[in-house]
Order: sequence, then C-alpha cells, then structure tokens
Amino acid sequence: MTVQLGRWLGPAFLLCFVTGIFSHLLQEPGSLPLFPLRPVWIYQLSQGVHLVTGIAAIPLLLAKLWSVYPELLRWPPIRNLRDVLERGSIALFVAASLIELTIGLINTYKWYPWPFPFRQTHYWLAWLIIGSLVLHIAVKLPLIARHWRKNKALKDSPRPVGGWTRRGLLTGVGLSATAVVLSTAGQSFSWLAPFNIFAPRRQNTGPQAVPVNRSAAEAGISPAAVGDGWRLRLVYRGRSLELSLRQLGRLPMAEYELPVACVEGWSQSARWRGVPVRDLVALMGAPAGSTLRITSLEVAGNYRQMTMPGAYSQDEQTLLALELNGEPLDLDHGFPARVMAPGRPGVLQTKWVSSVEVLG
Repeated sequence: MTVQLGRWLGPAFLLCFVTGIFSHLLQEPGSLPLFPLRPVWIYQLSQGVHLVTGIAAIPLLLAKLWSVYPELLRWPPIRNLRDVLERGSIALFVAASLIELTIGLINTYKWYPWPFPFRQTHYWLAWLIIGSLVLHIAVKLPLIARHWRKNKALKDSPRPVGGWTRRGLLTGVGLSATAVVLSTAGQSFSWLAPFNIFAPRRQNTGPQAVPVNRSAAEAGISPAAVGDGWRLRLVYRGRSLELSLRQLGRLPMAEYELPVACVEGWSQSARWRGVPVRDLVALMGAPAGSTLRITSLEVAGNYRQMTMPGAYSQDEQTLLALELNGEPLDLDHGFPARVMAPGRPGVLQTKWVSSVEVLG
C-alpha cells in the first residue's frame, strides 16, 4: 500500500517541482536563455498544474505518513548506517514537505503569517524535498522493487483495523485527492470553474469580470495619481519623451486575447487592446529587441519595477494595454496603462505604468 501511494505521490511532487522551478526562473531576470512565449497560455497551464498537483499531494502525503507511522515509532530507531540514511532522509523529506505544502496552500490566500520571504523559502524547500526524496528512494529501492508489482496483494490482503481493505483505503485516498482538486482547480481552468467551491479566486468576477490580485487601494494608487496630469515617460540614452493618455490612444493599436496568470495559481483569459511595446521602442529610436525597465506608479512592493527581456519587447503581442474587454481599464486593472505580454507571470504584467526605459 505504501508503494502504491508512492506511485501517486512521486509524480505529483515531481510535476509540482518542475512547474515551480519554471515559475521561479521566469521571475528572475536573466535566469532563462530562452523565453517560452508560445503558446501564450504556457504559464497559465504551468501554474495551474503547479497548484493542482500541490493540492492533490496534501491528502496523498497524509495517507502515506499514516501507512508508515508504525515503522517510524520502531525501537531502537537506529541500528546501523542504513537506518541513519533512511531515517535522516525521511525526517528531512517529511518536515520539508509539510512546511512546503502548508505555506504553498496559505500563499494562495495571500496570507503571510511568517517572518521569512515566501518565494525564496518555497524555492529552496523544493530542492530540499527532491534531494531527500531521491536519497530515500535509493535507500529503500530493494523494498520498493519487491512490492512494485504485487497488485494481487491489494485484493487478498486482510482488513486493517477499522474494516477497510487496502484497496478500499487507496480508493478513498484517490477520491479525496480528486475532490480537493475539483473543488479548487476552477480558479485555474475555466472548464472546472463550475466546481470551484473552496478556491480564493473565481473566474469572471471582479472589475470588468476579471479578478484582481492587488487592488489600487492596496497599492496606494489614488484616482488623482492617474488623472489628467498622468504622462507615460519614455527614456533612451538620457533623452525622454512624455505621452499623455490621449496621445497614446492616437498611436496604432492591437488587440489580443491573453491570460492573466497569477503566481498564486489563479488565471483568466481576456481581450486586451493597446499599443504594441515594440512600437514604443521604435518611437524612442532604440534597437528592436531592447531590454526594458518598466516602472509603476506604485511606490512600494517587490515588483514596482520590472525588467522586460528583448524576447518580450519585440513580440507583436506584448502590449501597453489601455483597454480590457472593449472598455478602458478599471483603476484596479492598472488604469491608465499596464503591460500585458504572452507567457509571463501576472506579477510581471506591471500595472499603473509610469515609465519605460531602454536598458540595452
């Protein structure tokens, strides 16, 4: 039974790890040599899978711990070097996994009751989990191999205390994992939206029927800050050009369907209309594919400034968006202008843009 639970838990952890590393590298300028811009929903899919596999891993991990806890209480706990490796790896794996899944789940609600930085801690815990898991599998490999194909044992095994057969227990665990996924994955995948009961975000809600993760009030943006006096400042080699919202509206516009895909796991596609960023680069006289630094009116926050690599700045679908679903942007969606680019995390789709500067 423990081996069978491991068959489910292992792929869930591996998928969660790979998609989490992908998300982390996308948020670190210069971490990836190539940026996956197509399909435009690649990050939406990746982060949705990250959320789903992370949530599914919670009941699977609890069931696996339940299946092995008598062995964890064995006395004496250490009898040889093999026991040191086995117990050390499992202690590290269990502790790191419980912390990782707990803070990951709490993060989806944007609640941070701990003193350490979430993203960096989440990232390094992931490596700790995978490393300890690989070590534990290596130590237990002979036992795993012995039980890997013993499916008949699941049918003929005696009933444990409580009257459950092993097959019945595995079915219950599988149904529990399915239930928690179905009741939360609707914030990431539209076809599951009707089943979304417990997720903190729901699609087609919020201003202009699109959720927001950080409102203007939370960011300290007042209507006065984006009034008639607002100007977009374009900077290249010490020269600057300022454009009003009316002047931006006279430039050639493009419209694309792009998803807002948040690192907390929720996402939704919408129609965005605005000025292609590559046209702004050309307007400044800068080379195509220049790296940009984009600054928000937001005065604080880790993402008030964003670096945009040339792969995005020269893409035709990267917009300085002025409209959402055929209407001017709501203040909570970044009025008067925000960035929308294909395949990027939502935290890098800067809202309330004040300046675009060419770095090189």
